[in-house]
Amino acid sequence: MLALRLYGPNDIRLDDIPVPEITEDEILLKVDAAAVCGTDVRMWQNGYAGVDEEHPRVLGHEFGGTIVEVGKNVKFYQKGMKVALAPNIGCGICDRCVAGQPHLCDNYRAFGINMDGAFAEYVKVPKEAIIYGNLMIMPEGVTAEEAAVNEPLSCAYNGSLKCNIKPGEYVLVVGAGPIGIMHAMLAKMAGAAKVMMNDLSADRLAECEKIIPGVVTYCGDDLPGFVKEQTRGKGLDVAITACPVPAVQAAMLPLMNYGGRVNFFGGVPAAKQPVPIDTNLVHYKELFLTGSTRASICQFRQTLDFVSEGLIDIKSIITGHYDIKDILTAFDNAKAAKGLKNVITFG
Repeated sequence: MLALRLYGPNDIRLDDIPVPEITEDEILLKVDAAAVCGTDVRMWQNGYAGVDEEHPRVLGHEFGGTIVEVGKNVKFYQKGMKVALAPNIGCGICDRCVAGQPHLCDNYRAFGINMDGAFAEYVKVPKEAIIYGNLMIMPEGVTAEEAAVNEPLSCAYNGSLKCNIKPGEYVLVVGAGPIGIMHAMLAKMAGAAKVMMNDLSADRLAECEKIIPGVVTYCGDDLPGFVKEQTRGKGLDVAITACPVPAVQAAMLPLMNYGGRVNFFGGVPAAKQPVPIDTNLVHYKELFLTGSTRASICQFRQTLDFVSEGLIDIKSIITGHYDIKDILTAFDNAKAAKGLKNVITFG
């Protein structure tokens, strides 16, 4: 089978490797669609611990597919079922896993990160992923491509929930990439009175205006003035930084209304830490600063339902379709920020 494997920094190769063999407790999945993520691009550029010439890794953690083989001990799942898969597998016994947060497990495994993933024609689903609920039947009307892009949507939803967006509130999302667009969609769904987006790229913001009805965009150099005008001087109730820029994180606090919530969604490279923030603004405005990473299995299932019921038009974010044979081109375009989400299909 064809599979995209990482060998080290700036070294990915499309290889022909054997189809994985499963045990009696596992499932073999034919991958129907897999999406390229910023994490995939960063792993390509920087490499990953334990991955080298002798220990390559199949990338890809956003995917949907069809069950083609089922181990004899596996219950419920059958050949032919269309499924989506939450990629993070917890240990199942730590406090975080027991609390329903396996994505925060200190010993978690993830497809395409620290185990082989889905940029391949077939992927093996281990016993733990099956019994912990990572594998789920695709709801009516959801395509494999949508199932793939549901993974980042669930991550955005994790951050959105922490912001507790209420009807009538003012929300700003900084960063007009796929994740930023998903955050804006979720804010609209939650009933925000006004959803604003800020980015350095006027072209990206123009795409946002096409995708999200009623979104207000800004690309100038006076963000405080823009926010003051759009909120009638009240300030933001919610700000979400969907970009890895320290200055953006620091700039959010002065824009907030009393009791405002800030979600630092985009992680900042360690070399750019610490980020200077005015803690007096947090103190006197009673602000809430939150962070979020990955998503729980429950959140993944919830966002699949959002897509199935037409609450979120996730397909509008998919702008590139590539056959597995052209996956290197898809990665080049993702690195250059051409389009939004690039999806790989497998015959």
